[in-house]
Amino acid sequence: MPPTPTTPTPPTPEDGVVPYDWSDPDSYRPPTDASSHGRRGRDGGLDFGDHAFWERLPFRGVPWTRVLMVGAVCFGLWFLLDAPSLQHSAQVSPLGTRRTVSLDVVGPVAALSRTLGLSSVVGSSDRALGRTPGGGPTLAVPTRRPKPAPLPVTVTGTTTTTTLPQLDAHPTPAAPLRVLIVGDSVGLDLGQPLVNTLAAYGNVTTYLDGRIDTGLTRPDYFNWPAELQVDLTNQQPNLVIVMIGANDPQGLVTPDGSLRFGQPGWDAAYSARVAAFIAEANTAGARVLWVGMPPMQDPGLDAALKHLNALVQVQVNHSKGGARYLSSVPTLGDRQGNYAAFLPDASGAEVMVRTPDGIHLAPGGGARLAAGVANAIHSEFHVQLAPGSNQIGHHH
Repeated sequence: MPPTPTTPTPPTPEDGVVPYDWSDPDSYRPPTDASSHGRRGRDGGLDFGDHAFWERLPFRGVPWTRVLMVGAVCFGLWFLLDAPSLQHSAQVSPLGTRRTVSLDVVGPVAALSRTLGLSSVVGSSDRALGRTPGGGPTLAVPTRRPKPAPLPVTVTGTTTTTTLPQLDAHPTPAAPLRVLIVGDSVGLDLGQPLVNTLAAYGNVTTYLDGRIDTGLTRPDYFNWPAELQVDLTNQQPNLVIVMIGANDPQGLVTPDGSLRFGQPGWDAAYSARVAAFIAEANTAGARVLWVGMPPMQDPGLDAALKHLNALVQVQVNHSKGGARYLSSVPTLGDRQGNYAAFLPDASGAEVMVRTPDGIHLAPGGGARLAAGVANAIHSEFHVQLAPGSNQIGHHH
């Protein structure tokens, strides 16, 4: 005969348990005596009876709408503070609908953040934490300088050629070699060591303008031709060293629409931009030394940059003496011209020449390439660089 089920007896305050009315959560008031702290159960832990631990927390009963509202306010503040950084990420993203929508949404908020000065909060935090912010689309400010004299122009049939003055074979204090170095993040890896290398020579003035995440395909993000014009006006160089291209294997916009990298017409559009960049420097009286991109660890990126290097070489050859091309492959590649993270120095010791990302130059690689550029200035432009005191331009 089955046992007769027993009816459980409701707990009482004397049992150390306060009954909880589930139909009215706000009616619960924990007792003030010692029993409110729970009692020890059989396992030695606290036993709160029929009350879960969360029911005893001070935020018990907070409406979910209030939690949602607090979360929305926090998200809004973060969005307003970090909107410029989000805009930067959208600007350097691939062309397409997603990028367009992101810019439409983030753009007005980023403008408001800058107007209110809130974006400086994030910048100050990054600097305090030692973070390096990305290079933004800001142009150098031109200074008032006398315009250089017009360059002689020779017209032959339908071809117009700008006659460039010869570089001084022996720079002097009165007529120094004025060098402008421009580039993307890989160009910056070369630029600073090159400034240091040229500092060992006398009568050379250098100026470095490097911008990370930039190139010639995206003037909507950063307009390099406009930046170059400002640098040419301010510095009046007679030699421009260019190392740009690591970010360029991507879509570009033309007056006839956008072109994907590898699509018919892309090569012609990019080549025209390279030619215009060289011509801009030549028109201002400066020759150009274009340094090609080094081998990359990623096979896809390596193939893309080899293709870009070939396009640049063709335009350099068409410049009729206004530019020279320097391949970085013999300096930074292995014996087969492939990617190498370490290379032997003159003593045979292995030196790290590339960073772990397989793209950028390590300090050893930057110094190695800078020495190659200094040799090219001598061999390609017949400039005699002699050791001595020097002037160094500023880096921005």
